[in-house]
Amino acid sequence: MEKSLIRNVAVAGSLACAGVAFADGIPAFPGAEGFGAYATGGRGGDTVHVTNLNDSGPGSFREAVSRPNRTVVFDVGGVITVNSQIALSDNLTVAGQTAPGGIVIFGGGISISKHTNVIVRYLTVRSGIKTARGAKSLSIMDGSNIILDHLSIGWGRWDNAGFTGKCTDLTMQNCMIEEAIKDQQFGMLIDGARRVSVIRNLWIDNHGRNPKGKGDLQYINNVIYNWGNQGFGGGHSGAPWNQDLIGNYMIAGPDSNDKFFSFLTANDIVYSEGNFVDLDKNGVLDGRPWTQQDVTTETATAATKPFNAPEVQPHVTSAQKAVADAIAGAGNSLHRDAVDQRLIEQLKSFGKLGSNPNAETDVGGMPPSPPRTADVTDTDGDGMPDTWERAHGLDPQNPSDAQTLAEGKYTHLEIYLTSLVQSR
Repeated sequence: MEKSLIRNVAVAGSLACAGVAFADGIPAFPGAEGFGAYATGGRGGDTVHVTNLNDSGPGSFREAVSRPNRTVVFDVGGVITVNSQIALSDNLTVAGQTAPGGIVIFGGGISISKHTNVIVRYLTVRSGIKTARGAKSLSIMDGSNIILDHLSIGWGRWDNAGFTGKCTDLTMQNCMIEEAIKDQQFGMLIDGARRVSVIRNLWIDNHGRNPKGKGDLQYINNVIYNWGNQGFGGGHSGAPWNQDLIGNYMIAGPDSNDKFFSFLTANDIVYSEGNFVDLDKNGVLDGRPWTQQDVTTETATAATKPFNAPEVQPHVTSAQKAVADAIAGAGNSLHRDAVDQRLIEQLKSFGKLGSNPNAETDVGGMPPSPPRTADVTDTDGDGMPDTWERAHGLDPQNPSDAQTLAEGKYTHLEIYLTSLVQSR
């Protein structure tokens, strides 16, 4: 296989001419939930292979995501060090689960700003102290119809992540938002976004904004560990915002004060149910339920029912199970590197371990990750290995079968990508 060039398999046009119709109204993948769950990403488009770990040029990740209507798969794994932000396009699926040994984008971060219909799964994205002040590791401004699943996002200079501007229909699920660094050390800014779902994420070692909830959002089964001066931040805005807080667990660590809410005002309309907080730092998960007084202590307005549309009802577990789920599967869990493994051990200490670093060098920096190459043969370059195609009655020399429908719903390529991971 030629490793210096992108392998771009264009099949969408021929399928359209053949009259193939793609299913609407199904989740982006099994286990996708929330307001961004129905993104179709690159379904029906081209398959593009990332074949090297270069910052730019043919075969690079930057080149692969630079055009719309693509499913991006990885023939290599390791660390891609980038000198500037990578911008993703519309109608895009980034299948990080295909990267052998996992993939890390280190340096300038990624942006999905002003784009729509994007699926990103199983990536690690970290910035670092050499990134520009004010930058985010993952930024979405004025984006729509996007789902982020099983990402590890950290070392952001201002916030690790941001949903800002006229964003709508976004989901962040099963992610780790970790170790934000100077200048602000903040986890995430949600500012002005509508129809946002934040589900089953681990927020760890961020000074505050886990997230800042200046938006209409579902905040379900999240775990916040070792905040600094604030856990969840309200919108404290002149406009009203709805925040459904359901089944979350806040666990104080070595840097945490007792202020697990902050900046809540009367324009923060908060629905709270099934949430717990553990402030004693005694190494045991033995917290107490949040009370309405905890939530409204800063004059937030209590809601009697969730705001969300009835067609969007994410699965909800207990706060205790949310902790177990975070330990088992938050972040780029197929290939947790030494950073993520260290952070999970901190969470499992239940108050004994953790720190809010000023820079990634305070915690050892980026761990080494030797480059890996996929040990599979994909003769037609359609993103599915020959052995898998034969086992499923497909033709390893016909790239168009990747985008034909299996069982009337997902394409064969999507079925293969799902087979690489366990759905929730």
